[in-house]
Amino acid sequence: MSPLSQAGLLLINSIGSLILLIIVLRFLLQLVRADFYNPLSQMIVKFTNPMLIPLRRIIPGFGGLDIASLVLAFIAQYLLITLIAMVAYGTAALPWVAMLGWALLGLVKLIFNIYFWGMIIMVIASWVAPNSYNPALILINQLLDPLMRPIRNVMPDMGGLDLSPLVLILGLQVLEVLLINPMAVALSVPGGLILGL
Repeated sequence: MSPLSQAGLLLINSIGSLILLIIVLRFLLQLVRADFYNPLSQMIVKFTNPMLIPLRRIIPGFGGLDIASLVLAFIAQYLLITLIAMVAYGTAALPWVAMLGWALLGLVKLIFNIYFWGMIIMVIASWVAPNSYNPALILINQLLDPLMRPIRNVMPDMGGLDLSPLVLILGLQVLEVLLINPMAVALSVPGGLILGL
C-alpha cells in the first residue's frame, strides 16, 4: 500500500471514527435522558442537528428511541466502509448485502467500546478526582448509571469498595466474546475494514 493510501486511511479512520462516535453518543445520551444543558451535550446536538433534522422528517422516533440517530449512524458506518474499501483495495465493489451486516456489527461494537472506555474513565476519575463536576465525567456517569444501578443493587456491601465497574467490564467482555466475535466470523469481516473491530 502506498504512503498516500496509508495517509488517506489514517484520515478516514480518524475523522470517520470521531463523526460516528458523536452520532452514536447522540443516540445513547438521548436514550438515558442525559442532561441536555451540559456543554458537551449541546456540542453533540449542534454537530448532529444538520444531519438529523431532515432525517427525522422521514424517520420518526419510536417508544422514546431516536431511530433517526441510529439510521444516521448506520449510514455513516456504511459510507465509511465504502471509503475504506476504495482507498485500501482500490474498489468499492464489495458485496453490499454483506456490508449491511458489517455496518451493523461495527455499530454494536462501537456501543460496547463506548461503555467499556467510559467505565475505565470513570474508574480512573474516581481515584484521581472523586466527586468531580467536570461536564464530561457527569455525562459519562449519566450514560453508565442505568447499567451500573442494577449491578449495585445486587452486589453485597463491600465496606465502601464498589466492585460494580469490574462486574460491568467483565460482563461487556463476555458479551463481546459470545456475540460480536462469532458474528464477525459468521459475516466474514475483512480485517481493517470496519471501524472499531
